[in-house]
Amino acid sequence: MRQIVLDTETTGLEPRLGHRIIEIGCVEVIDRRVTGNRYHQYINPEREIDEGAVEVHGITTAFLADKPLFADIAEDFLNFIRGAQLVIHNAPFDIGFIDHELNRLNQQQNHVDKICTVLDTLVLARKMHPGQKNNLDALCKRYDIDNSQRDLHGALLDAEILAETYLAMTGGQTMLSLGGQGANEDGLNNNLDAYKPRMVKVEPGQLKIIRASTEELTSHDARLASINEMSDGKCVWLKENEQ
Repeated sequence: MRQIVLDTETTGLEPRLGHRIIEIGCVEVIDRRVTGNRYHQYINPEREIDEGAVEVHGITTAFLADKPLFADIAEDFLNFIRGAQLVIHNAPFDIGFIDHELNRLNQQQNHVDKICTVLDTLVLARKMHPGQKNNLDALCKRYDIDNSQRDLHGALLDAEILAETYLAMTGGQTMLSLGGQGANEDGLNNNLDAYKPRMVKVEPGQLKIIRASTEELTSHDARLASINEMSDGKCVWLKENEQ
């Protein structure tokens, strides 16, 4: 399964007010492995950047003056994401801007929903952690992801952080560790120290039943929901529960 973790930076918040994309960052994930294949591009938006937006990402109009236009990079960008599942935090924002740029080029046939599927990690996080903060910084703290370099937003940096966070949210990254630790080729973890079972003292002759906590049940349900979404509704465990 090919997934593209994607983020954008923009001149402001509303494409309908003429705001444009100024940076795109993408990280490729295949079968839950970060491949190292990336797409990154700064873009000249042909307009001024809102002061509030500059405070968020630090990208200035002067910096973008010699960068290519979206029309110049559209084909390469679309070829990179075409056919993949896009993983985006607050997907409507980024998709709205991408489709707006494509509309300007009369490329409605390449709207995101026509060439990709989308997984919104914000929606997933709200299901897993209802009533809690679920922005990217909050998720990094919750899943112990290092975001210390994120003084300012940046499309590629945020995509890299989101890729790590998404894999942690949905069960960890499956990859071969050359150092002999972590997962093997079959995705099984050989590092016994990674497992932290609850130790329960049981008297002789007694059978101790340990039931899943509410947090564990919630995490389990969210994991099944994620599997079901990524498999187009073919999660066998959910089908068994429906019978």
